[in-house]
Amino acid sequence: MRVSSLLAAACFWTLAHAQEFPSHPVRIVVPWPPSGNVDITARTVAPALSEALGQQVIVENRAGAGGTIGSAYVAKSPPDGYTLLLGSTGTITSAPAVFRTISYDPVKDFVAIGAIQWVPMVLTVAPKTAASTYQEFAALARAKPGQVSVASAGNGSSNHLALELLMRQANLQLLHVPYKGSGPALTDLMGSQVAAMIDQLTASIGHIRDGKLRPLAVTSLKRSPLLPNVPTFDELGIKGYEASTFTGLFAPAGTPAATVDKLYAALKKALANEAVRERYRSMGAEVVDMSAAQFADYVRSDLAKWRKVAHDGNIVVD
Repeated sequence: MRVSSLLAAACFWTLAHAQEFPSHPVRIVVPWPPSGNVDITARTVAPALSEALGQQVIVENRAGAGGTIGSAYVAKSPPDGYTLLLGSTGTITSAPAVFRTISYDPVKDFVAIGAIQWVPMVLTVAPKTAASTYQEFAALARAKPGQVSVASAGNGSSNHLALELLMRQANLQLLHVPYKGSGPALTDLMGSQVAAMIDQLTASIGHIRDGKLRPLAVTSLKRSPLLPNVPTFDELGIKGYEASTFTGLFAPAGTPAATVDKLYAALKKALANEAVRERYRSMGAEVVDMSAAQFADYVRSDLAKWRKVAHDGNIVVD
């Protein structure tokens, strides 16, 4: 009798919680410093999400350890829908693929609420690199195997994995040069200290427009509207090559389904806001329209993809 009463009380609490959610402000944790792509993504959608939920949505930065500190914090937060993660390729699929030890499981410890955007990467070369097309870049790499330097934001970063995938699919030997972040890498690239880099379009587009970098190919399966004259790797004969990054909202595992449904509905409404969509378009990002279940499937598939790349390339980060 007592067990039945407890079960009934638990069901009542779950129902009551779902009906009243949200009754106070919701936090979106960004596991990176301010001003980066993930932070901008969160701060762009937060006001529209606040309007859709009828409660203030606060963006909170908890940076450190390649985004894993903030991600682990959300994974261990109460599963009530009030503490969410602005997850991305870096924290949800790249880091778990390469870190020897990590304090959260991207599939078991989170429930996917919904995708926000996809951002392609772009292969750019330095001003002094003797290549104006991808074909010339590939010829240069084959003439000097293991000598053409390509920067990344660090060992195991999304652009490092994208580079590893390119080398394998295009049969190229390139010299990986890891930096502590995309900013320093881009600075040295523009100074021709390194020959090339694969990086998010959002980080590179301004330098491309200013003529400081030359774009050779984009990593998505279709061309970017911001670079309509730049081909995809798939078009260039590296069939199926794709290394776009994603961002999306996640809640701690165990969050009530009714709460997740409310959050998904609010996110979908927020992403229909034309001002939000235009801001993302200006960054080179594409708003993603998929259900929570579809997003969860995508995350699992992307994680498996990068785990294989990391395994095949012996990429391990301690």
